[in-house]
Amino acid sequence: MTAVPPPTPPFRDPGLPVAKRVDDLLARLTREEKIGFLHQFAPAVERLGVAAFRTGQEALHGVAWMGPATVFPQAVGLGATWNPDLVRRVGEAVSREARAMRARDERVGLNVWSPTVNLLRHPLWGRNEEGYSEDPRLTSAIATAYTRGLRGDHPVYWRTAPVLKHWLAHNNETDRDTSSSSVRPRVLHEYDLRAFRETVEAGAVAGVMPAYNLVNGRPNHVSPYLREQLRTWTADELLVCSDAGAPSNLVDSEHYFDTHEEATAAALRAGVDSFTDHGTDGSKITGRVRTAYERGLLTEADIDTAVRRQLSVRFRLGEFDDHEDPGAFDTPEHRALAQEAAEQAVVLLRNDGVLPLRPDSRIAVVGLLADECKLDWYSGTLIHRSTPLEGLRERFGADRVEFAEGVDRIRLRTSTGAFLYVPEGAAAEEVRGAEGALDPALLAGRTDLPPLTTDSGGTELALVDWGEGVLTLRAPDGGYLSVAEDGYVRASADRPGGWVVQETFRLEPHGSGHLLRHLGTGRHVSVAADGVKVAEADPEIFETVVVERGEEAVTRVAAGADVVLVVAGNDPHINGRETEDRTTLFLPAHQERLLRAARAAHPKTVLALVSAYPYAVEPGSLAALLWTAHGGQAAGTALARVLAGDVSPAGRLPQTWYASDADLPDLLDYDVIGGCQTYLYFEGTPLYPFGHGLSYASFAYGDLTARVTGDAVRVSFTVTNTGRRTADEVAQLYTRAVDPSVPRPRRELLAHRRVTLAPGERTGLAFDVPLSAFAFWDVAHGRWHLDPGPYDLLAGGSSEDIRLRTTVTLAGDPVAPRAVRQHGLDAADFDEQSGTAIVDRTRTTGDAVTPAGDRTGELLYRACDFGTGVTRVTATVAGEGTVEVSLDGTPPLATLTAASRSGPYSYTALTAGFPAEGVHDVRLRLRGALRLAHVGFSG
Repeated sequence: MTAVPPPTPPFRDPGLPVAKRVDDLLARLTREEKIGFLHQFAPAVERLGVAAFRTGQEALHGVAWMGPATVFPQAVGLGATWNPDLVRRVGEAVSREARAMRARDERVGLNVWSPTVNLLRHPLWGRNEEGYSEDPRLTSAIATAYTRGLRGDHPVYWRTAPVLKHWLAHNNETDRDTSSSSVRPRVLHEYDLRAFRETVEAGAVAGVMPAYNLVNGRPNHVSPYLREQLRTWTADELLVCSDAGAPSNLVDSEHYFDTHEEATAAALRAGVDSFTDHGTDGSKITGRVRTAYERGLLTEADIDTAVRRQLSVRFRLGEFDDHEDPGAFDTPEHRALAQEAAEQAVVLLRNDGVLPLRPDSRIAVVGLLADECKLDWYSGTLIHRSTPLEGLRERFGADRVEFAEGVDRIRLRTSTGAFLYVPEGAAAEEVRGAEGALDPALLAGRTDLPPLTTDSGGTELALVDWGEGVLTLRAPDGGYLSVAEDGYVRASADRPGGWVVQETFRLEPHGSGHLLRHLGTGRHVSVAADGVKVAEADPEIFETVVVERGEEAVTRVAAGADVVLVVAGNDPHINGRETEDRTTLFLPAHQERLLRAARAAHPKTVLALVSAYPYAVEPGSLAALLWTAHGGQAAGTALARVLAGDVSPAGRLPQTWYASDADLPDLLDYDVIGGCQTYLYFEGTPLYPFGHGLSYASFAYGDLTARVTGDAVRVSFTVTNTGRRTADEVAQLYTRAVDPSVPRPRRELLAHRRVTLAPGERTGLAFDVPLSAFAFWDVAHGRWHLDPGPYDLLAGGSSEDIRLRTTVTLAGDPVAPRAVRQHGLDAADFDEQSGTAIVDRTRTTGDAVTPAGDRTGELLYRACDFGTGVTRVTATVAGEGTVEVSLDGTPPLATLTAASRSGPYSYTALTAGFPAEGVHDVRLRLRGALRLAHVGFSG
């Protein structure tokens, strides 16, 4: 007899709806198996033929951490292209490479943790390189394009499943796991949520990752906004993956919960579905979940909900079907796309006519980044590499390009008179990260090379000061001095890198010499009989013997050139990166020295900034100024082609470039409205404005029309190339409320389009702008509101280069007064504030307001309608302090005193006499260590 094969379980039937298949598989899993799925590394369930699964594969601008891959420009560079179609194609290439790499290495995941949609609110944020723009609409346009590329175009199966980072209001590395972003409701809805919302609503997002920080006093990993906002934007199941180590932070650093079981249960109930903690070891998280379940802190339904969301993603990826997507890896098309992206990301900020360079130009290429192709923490390993120097030599000929790096060449003399010496054969031949790693933070330094010693002649070292005294030292063979786990100093690294950089040092004055501190370990360098190492005791006192200053080499090569190109910028692993914010907008002093030397030596000095963020530079004496983010594998070729005029630059700034540190708000001030931040509200004069970028062509704008049609405004205008070469133009459309009822942006991006035009070619552009784009968040009534009245429509080449304008009048209703007699005032729904911070009303939901530090806090609520009259005011407060209530700036009519010491969430209702009628502005003054949740009026 022939055995009858067992029936195919419903979860294996591709003809069934995904929801039914998920339910079937979920019902077959035991509780223990489901609990196992809650860790990032979900184990296999062999009895059901379910494979192991890992959430999380970094892919910000190429597949990262898993060895060689195509490396595209940094995310901020992709943002500078202002080209969603290009970015979609980049996303497609990355997803194809992820599939191809997974086919040969199962460690490569398909649940990709990209893109980052945090807004570039503050240019000193260490992770500026990861975002797209300071503007929420541009960010969502670019992010939507990237997610669509990552998702792929198959009608059923997703090539990869993108997760947006980092939810929410996350722009500081300083105290990032303990600091709280105070985000008022208007900023929350109009700014921080908007970029996430519009990207999620576009339909190619599999989930989000909460950020390390707190928002309004509550950790993002237990944020009620996951439920109240995120999950209302789509009918799809969204997978929320924690950031690495963040679940434990809820107890260990944030002290928000007393036990890990409470914290894990709270995060799961809030909406976290996959816990990234303790590396590949899932036992601690699963143990916490199990104990929380046993204690009644969780139900099995809570666990099922989280597992269902993960399974939904796995089904969409085709895991349980015979779906094959072989992908593609390092193809000619991917290489060409990497170059195209790098070319489109170059922004020309200033040009007095020196660019494009003449074909017969003799070029002096100088600077610390002139012969570098830098990678960042979220890069793959380079397969191909092009530096600015290499690109220019290839384009103009090696005989026409001279080079000076501009490093300071030194020897380090010890107290015995001997010099540090790098033994022969200590070449840095191994490329960091070439083998790939699930967690590259765990990659160890090399110990197979001999450590440094001393001798009478020593070795000449290339010293670079990256700012704030942070130095790298490089041997003649290219190896960076580095320290491995055994503590010895070797010339063993191909570049600075790693989670804790082991290639940076600081010279500290000591007597007549210097101590050399290794920053990765915090220890000083000492010289021992068995080699040079770092140690707690007996630090060596060094004398720095300068062989040549960097500016001397710059002056020498500049003398015979027609033009000097200075390539300056940052190393993405030093002074501004994940875990470390910048402290200033200005270039490090070493690079300023090189720039001054170039300017003094030659009037035709061009500065190319290659960096992950904006700088404040003095452009007045420069013949030209360009900026590009670290452009990936084709960066040098792309820059050379732009300089030569093979490509007309058309990148545009995705964020404001401020002229000085004095223009910046405090890093932790998240109130873009009250703090007058970003191009939306900044009232000063920027160095270069949002959207700025020059071209080798010129463009004329004309024929602007606008008309209201139903629930949208139809705007059209023409753009004509009036120049002599084919070039791209980025046409930008902005709006400004002429007579707003509340503070509104100076101008706000509505739409944009990047177009390619031949000389004399003209094109018409049309945009249908929904009326909702003109609305603001009405804090008085908790909803979006469209003010009636005139709105300017502004078209041009940047937020300040406005060529055309017209005005449309939109219908709407005036903002109604606050019905405070019926509803009172929620404390966080203020119109204006000073000296306050928003905090959590309870651990699970709601906001309260507290004075910031030792300051007196003030809150203003406009147009409060008391009707025919009230006689009492009631304040809901916790803690100790006073609340003064006044009308229209008059002296206080009531003072309420709180004296509770029962904890921050123990609220008391305080009542006092308060006569008022009609419509008035209400002012509250807060003093002391109290939290104000609500103010009510009665009588």
